[in-house]
Amino acid sequence: MSLAPRVVLVHRRTELAELVARHGTRGQAEFFLRTRGRDLAEVTAADAAVRAALTAASAAIPLDWRRGEVERADLDRFLFTPEDVVVVVGQDGLVANVAKYLDGQPVIGVAPGEPGVLVKHPVEAFAVLGGGASQLVARRVGARTPRGDGRRGGGGLGVGL
Repeated sequence: MSLAPRVVLVHRRTELAELVARHGTRGQAEFFLRTRGRDLAEVTAADAAVRAALTAASAAIPLDWRRGEVERADLDRFLFTPEDVVVVVGQDGLVANVAKYLDGQPVIGVAPGEPGVLVKHPVEAFAVLGGGASQLVARRVGARTPRGDGRRGGGGLGVGL
C-alpha cells in the first residue's frame, strides 16, 4: 500500500502578522503605520485576502491526501519529498524562492490578490485541482521543466489552472 500524495501549502507571514510580532499589539502596529502615512485597514485587507486564499486552497485539497504547511522563513529546514505537490499562496517572488528548494516537484501558484507573471490564477481556480489531482500526480512522475535550449532541466513543474 502506498501513501496518499502530500500537498504542501507554502506561504509567507503577512505584513500584519509581522507588524504585530514586532510591535506587540494591533494598536501599536496601527500607530506605527499612521506615523508613516499608512492605514491599518489596507494591511488588514491584505491579511484577510491571504488567509482566505489559504483557507480556500486547503479546502480544495482532496480529503484523503496528506497535507503539510510551511512558512517562507522555514523553507530551508523543510524536507520536501519527491512525491509532493507544492502549492504556493503568494506573489511571484515567493514562487521563485520556493523553486530553489525543490527538485522536480510540481508547483502550483495561487494568487491571493492581483495575479502576477508566475502566479496568474486566483485562488478560486485552485478548486479545479480537486477533480483532477489524481491525474496530475500520476502524470507528473519524472516531469521536468523544459529549458530554453530544448533539453529537459531540473526544478519544478509549473501548473497553470
